Amino acid sequence: IQRATAAITKHEGAPPVGWMSPWLSNSNTTMDLLQESGYRYVMDWTMDDQPIWLKTRNGRILSMPYPVEVNDNRALVWFRYSSEEFADMIVDQFDEMLEQSKGQPLVCPISIHPFSIGRPYRLRQFRRALKHILGHRDRIWLTRPRDICAHIEGLPAGTVPEKG
Repeated sequence: IQRATAAITKHEGAPPVGWMSPWLSNSNTTMDLLQESGYRYVMDWTMDDQPIWLKTRNGRILSMPYPVEVNDNRALVWFRYSSEEFADMIVDQFDEMLEQSKGQPLVCPISIHPFSIGRPYRLRQFRRALKHILGHRDRIWLTRPRDICAHIEGLPAGTVPEKG
């Protein structure tokens, strides 16, 4: 963790605030070590559509939703869905979560990788899904995990649930 943090800080000019482990792999102390190293959020857990606080031995770290299913590498490479099927997944996921968000705030992440979705023959369908999402721009917040984390850190205590 410290070597990765130092390398990112050197090349980016500032330390990272969020972490995603390779292959979402963790030990029993990963969350503790990340929190102690100054990380504010982690994207290794796929258990909820809302951010939640995870308890660590010296505080807490925010678990940011990460999509296993709406993930181009998994859908296109592993499961061999067509580009159209993946775009349909994105649209259906978004539409359902937009409907559910009337009663609660949700995060609708989409995981993309240049080597998967970035293929020219896949881009047209991906653009279709993004245009659909942008058609609801007045009802959504398009942002980055670090911005969601900063927003949540500014909310009153107890607003976002905490898991042990």
